[in-house]
Amino acid sequence: MSNVDLGLSIALGIALAAATGFRLFLPLLVLSVAAWTGHVNLNESFAWLGTPAAVIMLGTAAVVEVAAFYIPGVDNLLDTLATPGSVVAGTIASAAVMTDVPPMVKWTAAIIAGGGAAGITQGLTAMLRAKSTVFTGGIGNSAVATAELGGAALISILALAAPVAALALVILFFWLAFRLIRSLSRRTPREEKAPR
Repeated sequence: MSNVDLGLSIALGIALAAATGFRLFLPLLVLSVAAWTGHVNLNESFAWLGTPAAVIMLGTAAVVEVAAFYIPGVDNLLDTLATPGSVVAGTIASAAVMTDVPPMVKWTAAIIAGGGAAGITQGLTAMLRAKSTVFTGGIGNSAVATAELGGAALISILALAAPVAALALVILFFWLAFRLIRSLSRRTPREEKAPR
């Protein structure tokens, strides 16, 4: 495997992992369908992801997850439960697409970069949802859920077509989310100090 192929394989894995931070099952569903239709090669130990049974299971889970994030109160609870799940899903997604990579490199990249990217994405979206709940009383959470769904779908599909562009999009999201959270965090203390 050339260095370019290795780099693309790792970029694909990290981008898919980051997408699992938006929605746990949708990126795995996209990966499963792509493997089942022959558009992506999976590591031999993850060949089960490319089976019709996996497509059906992940499709069902993705539909339930997407619908649940539009239920007020349930969305915040799911954020709490999804954090460890997204790290595991991100690690699986990363490792599954790293074919012809030495096991030490694959698992190091999958756990640190893949799981880390998923955890950071999930953490940022959970913080944005929490801020939305505080500032809008939960009314704005459906907009956050829609943005997360769009992000998961866009990054998952883009990762398969152009892994480096998908990784760049993930980095852009991290930067924008950090800036937005910092801006919202600065606004809250000032509003509390304002005279009444």
